[in-house]
Amino acid sequence: MLRRLHPEQPDSFAFTAANQQWAEAQITKYPEGRQASAVIPLLWRAQEQEGWLSRPAIESVADMLGMAYIRVLEVASFYFMFQLQPVGSVAHIQVCGTTSCMICGAEDLITVCKEKIAVKPHELSADGKLSWEEVECLGSCTNAPMAQIGKDYYEDLTAESFGRILDDLVAGKVPVPGPQNGRYAAEPLKGLSSLNGYEAGKPQYNASVELATDLGDTVKRIDGTEVPILTPWLGKDGKAEASKAAPKPPKAPNPAKPAVKQAEEAKAKEEQPETLSEARGGQPDDLKLLKGVGPKLEETLNELGFYHYDQIAKWTPEQVAWVDARLKFKGRIERDGWIEQAGKLAAGEETEFAKRAKEDGTYED
Repeated sequence: MLRRLHPEQPDSFAFTAANQQWAEAQITKYPEGRQASAVIPLLWRAQEQEGWLSRPAIESVADMLGMAYIRVLEVASFYFMFQLQPVGSVAHIQVCGTTSCMICGAEDLITVCKEKIAVKPHELSADGKLSWEEVECLGSCTNAPMAQIGKDYYEDLTAESFGRILDDLVAGKVPVPGPQNGRYAAEPLKGLSSLNGYEAGKPQYNASVELATDLGDTVKRIDGTEVPILTPWLGKDGKAEASKAAPKPPKAPNPAKPAVKQAEEAKAKEEQPETLSEARGGQPDDLKLLKGVGPKLEETLNELGFYHYDQIAKWTPEQVAWVDARLKFKGRIERDGWIEQAGKLAAGEETEFAKRAKEDGTYED
């Protein structure tokens, strides 16, 4: 299935203050330089806030993590849990259409969606409250047919019971999730043949449904007003606590290196390349024609004093280390071959990436 950004996009996106705090806390889970590992949690939080992922939301998450826009778009478009188009303001209905559900009546549920919501999937209902789609197996085959609405499963559905659930949602009610035919969980339809004593004293609902009903709003999206557990992992490291109680013995000093060797290593670390206060003749080169450079990186390079291909083409390994330390994208220069590309572009040649970027207007970010 081809997944593209929706043609109509909002002008901007920003996390709420609470969600911004949550997102920044998530990033601290990962070692320095590995912030990109937080991309899925941050995208999910953005979707919970807005209901779907817009281009500004994707780019905002990319900026927070120091990632190219295209990399975050690749994640958002790969995972079907991310919605790339507006969804219903009340709920987005996901009807399972895989084998067990299909045999047990999923097509009847889809017919209800077409009648009560919209003829085509991913279209909003006339009042904008609901949207729907057919999805692959959601793992509730014993209770087929079923649908996921919000965070919960509605199981053992019929066209009639499913229709009532949709009507209740539109009316502002929150239907009780779980089996809709009187079944407690996933026991045999004909009733229990063992563990009959368990019936006495059991809760009204199974554990999943019990939690949902306790919350009282199973379709409510996370908006940051919840009491968040921001960084439970900080200060909870058993090794770290042990180290406080018993300080480590001092390490034996390393043998002193020859002065010449020390000087060579210091020189190999960083060396500032030649920079400019402004572009020559006020005409900077389009650095976005370098693979791996997008508008944000181009702006950063300009701020550092790099405006032209020939500047980048002259970088030595020591100068690359200097630039790396200031771009916060360690290794990208060598990985994407900036120096080689810049050399060709400075000489008037055209790289394969530059040619493709000019043709379809695709730039990395």
